[in-house]
Amino acid sequence: MRILLAEDDRFLADGLKAALSESGYNIDTVNNGLDATAAVKLAPYDLLILDLGLPKMDGLEVLKTVRGSGHNMPVIILTARDGLDDRVLGLDLGANDYVTKPFQLPELEARIRALLRKDNWDNHTEVVYGQLSFNTLSRAVLMDGQPLDLSARELAILEILLQRSGRMVSKQQIVERLSTWDTELSSNAVDIAMHRLRKKLETSKVEIKTLRGLGYLLEKID
Repeated sequence: MRILLAEDDRFLADGLKAALSESGYNIDTVNNGLDATAAVKLAPYDLLILDLGLPKMDGLEVLKTVRGSGHNMPVIILTARDGLDDRVLGLDLGANDYVTKPFQLPELEARIRALLRKDNWDNHTEVVYGQLSFNTLSRAVLMDGQPLDLSARELAILEILLQRSGRMVSKQQIVERLSTWDTELSSNAVDIAMHRLRKKLETSKVEIKTLRGLGYLLEKID
């Protein structure tokens, strides 16, 4: 999952980026409101973590702009503003959750998982597709009840394909979802990971079809 973190406290931003990256998220960070609105236009983010006290453009203005532009990714406001009026306004302007500083990292991560589960998995904690079972909380994959050994990249690709099972996913969509500004995934890296993932799914009665010139399709084998 690709997350945009808009936070002007560099120490906090660096710490959150490190912690969330360790949990398997791809994180981009910006430190002002104008850069936040620009970033949302450039990449398909799964979630935005938004501070309100941003320079150049206040977080609430960022939220208005993002929602006014038709972007519907979940938004968590993360701020020191703890007044009732601030919370109500933030939620009314389109935020999905409101977390005040100081906060506990495990709770923030749980809120992130809850929003992504609702947005991507219709609130299911387990997704079954053929002989595959995917736990949306732990991100563990079972095949016929046994753990499937996947690299982080293979797991991320399978997760994207499961979210869109039966629908085509382009290579560019995969590249954008798995890249960050610091590390851009190459098309060749996707090919290599896709080949290895196919090999590991050979006995699962689930296959990844290549639609030449278009992308990939995850389907069950009868």
